[in-house]
Amino acid sequence: MRFNIDEIRGLFPVLHQEVHGRPLIYFDNAATTQKPKAVIEALSKYYEHDNSNIHRGAHTLADRATLYFEETREAVRDFIHAKESAEVIFTKGTTESINLVSYTFGKKFIGKDDEIIISTMEHHSNIVPWQMLCEEKGANLRVIPISDNGEIVWEEFEKLLSPKTKLVSIVHASNALGTINPVKKIIESAHAVGAKVLLDGAQSSSHLEINVQELDCDFFAFSAHKLYGPTGLGVLYGKRELLEAMPPFLGGGEMIKEVTFEKTTYNEIPFKFEAGTPNIADVIAFKEALNFINSLGKPQIKKYEDELLAYANELTKDIKGFIPVGTASNKVSVLSFNIQGMHPFDVGQMLDARGIAVR
Repeated sequence: MRFNIDEIRGLFPVLHQEVHGRPLIYFDNAATTQKPKAVIEALSKYYEHDNSNIHRGAHTLADRATLYFEETREAVRDFIHAKESAEVIFTKGTTESINLVSYTFGKKFIGKDDEIIISTMEHHSNIVPWQMLCEEKGANLRVIPISDNGEIVWEEFEKLLSPKTKLVSIVHASNALGTINPVKKIIESAHAVGAKVLLDGAQSSSHLEINVQELDCDFFAFSAHKLYGPTGLGVLYGKRELLEAMPPFLGGGEMIKEVTFEKTTYNEIPFKFEAGTPNIADVIAFKEALNFINSLGKPQIKKYEDELLAYANELTKDIKGFIPVGTASNKVSVLSFNIQGMHPFDVGQMLDARGIAVR
């Protein structure tokens, strides 16, 4: 199947504009994706027709909002092939999802002299929370080095694994290099020493088929805004047995079952981790983003993106001073580069003057 690119572009209102007199060409999708009209309309529809709080009101609007909210949770479950929707927690984004695990799993299961493993290619949101946890707990952070082409050095990872390893937290696909890590193999090796595994799926979730049961990851985190959905919304998947064993992240409404001044009992998962009024409108609209991706098909998207990347690599290989960054054999369609003798910001400004948006 070949995509009708003009037709697909037509679904994105923001692309119907010129920048500096040139048609907008948006290449900054690794930072955030634009939103199809269906997502924007779903936001408006909620506020115009269904605006209410959820899980508590005894009226029609509350019932509708709750229904639509939980339909999105089920859509997410289906999208990542989780076993049950109770394993899907809504957060503010990948950053909060990782911090939730650091605070709750780390609080209960990480102790003095335990070890957490990450890699050199991690986003700051998958570095800083573990540094903070290790400092608090007296644990140690171990870092897997990467090769010149942007792949983890497997032998070094194997050397880091030990009975002290309690968690491996690693990016599934790098937003800067495009590298797709061998996460299935990583998970199997980590589990062999008794460690749990968190995958940062912020970049992979929009490009690759995700099946958390087949991967057997313990946690999987991603953001809606990198999947054509709204900003300020993320997802944390966790295996039921782990989520039930972890303490709550925040205290407040919704995450409680019963409150007295003597004692509070906590709600069942996933609500135990969703304190307060959630981001209802964006959750509901996110379903339309997932529908958009599903309508195109992940395998077809991946095939087309691979073709685009190969085409871009072919066109740029003879450009004088063009230095590609991240040349792993297995990668998503991210093309990072330097121009010899030029600062990246200056390159970005020059491209912007021609209507081209890059990071």
